[in-house]
Amino acid sequence: MEIVLVLNSGSSSLKYKVFDMSMGSMLVSGSVERIGQDNAWINHKVDDREPLHLEGKIPDHKTALEKILKLLMDEKKGIIKSLNQIMAVGHRVLHGKDVYDRAVLINKEVRDKLEELRGLGPLHMPANLMGIDACHELMADTPQVAVFDTAFHQTMPPYAYMYSLPYEFYQNYGIRKYGFHGISHKYVSARAAEILGQPIQHLKFLTLHLGNGCSIAAIQNGRCIDTTMGFTPLEGLTMGTRCGDLDPAVIPVLCEKLGKTPQEIDQLLNKESGLLGISGAGSDMRDIEAGRQKGNPRAQLAFEIFCYRIVKYIGAYIAVLGGADAIVFTAGIGENVAKVRSHVAQWLKPLGVSIDPEKNEKLSGKEGIISKPESKVAIMIVPTNEELMIAQETYRLTNA
Repeated sequence: MEIVLVLNSGSSSLKYKVFDMSMGSMLVSGSVERIGQDNAWINHKVDDREPLHLEGKIPDHKTALEKILKLLMDEKKGIIKSLNQIMAVGHRVLHGKDVYDRAVLINKEVRDKLEELRGLGPLHMPANLMGIDACHELMADTPQVAVFDTAFHQTMPPYAYMYSLPYEFYQNYGIRKYGFHGISHKYVSARAAEILGQPIQHLKFLTLHLGNGCSIAAIQNGRCIDTTMGFTPLEGLTMGTRCGDLDPAVIPVLCEKLGKTPQEIDQLLNKESGLLGISGAGSDMRDIEAGRQKGNPRAQLAFEIFCYRIVKYIGAYIAVLGGADAIVFTAGIGENVAKVRSHVAQWLKPLGVSIDPEKNEKLSGKEGIISKPESKVAIMIVPTNEELMIAQETYRLTNA
């Protein structure tokens, strides 16, 4: 076996998967939740065995990783006999700025640079660094790889990533569009090309990552040329709790009317807006659907706004690409909510888009083409697999 451990560190969580790259298969998945609390828990699943649930005090990420590694080496619950069998660790890292346009082996220089980028992702980057440091302490001789959520978008041209602000703000502070969900967009576009049986270098895609966070990428010849998220993940589409595109002049007005600081307004825009703020029914699309079924007009409005923003960006990106071979839905909402896909497709009829209602329902959560044969643009569902993408990048780098 050629074992790669993939880690996704959050502020109070540590998600993990283990892959055997010789077979291209996932062996273990799990997560540690509520790190730093007395009632933390671990969910651990090995292939077809019964899932394991453990509870207890887990004070920090190092302790969480220690428990994960112990489980992986457990005679009954694990898959390895020693840590030496783990050939490499791949980390999901939120932000690589414009410094990193691809995955990199983590050495002292890279670790120091990531520390400098901490401020670009104050919610995620400190947690990413905690995961890296915990691995360094416990597995010092095991190669580590940083796979960046921003890297795939670094092929955008300057006219797509620059904001219309004084140029020195970009020069001095790095203020520009970076984009996120890049690992997902890269995986989904590559897999969609495989399904279509054509080289990705000859295709134009719109990949729609629709989950609690949402973004669209315009991809030409395997390269991202634009994406909806910006300097932070707040820009672009309406999301679960994020507002998406907003007139910046609203912010000082809200500061004055609500008596809040800019930091508090930033929290409101990220955590209290989007589907949650509009509907009042919840941030999950299932809550919105339940509200719509009960005749809740705000839930209906939230649904319409969500789909409308998607359609607006699809239209813009088809113009930018000069057409599209496929529109690809992925992530929790994109993969599983047929009504969102059908509603978006209905709005796209003037562009020659035609969805097959039966396939749209039948293939929810699965992989496949859901458009009619006569549709001028293929409509597809491709379940994302960011962890596999991270494992592949890690394996490629450490085998080089």
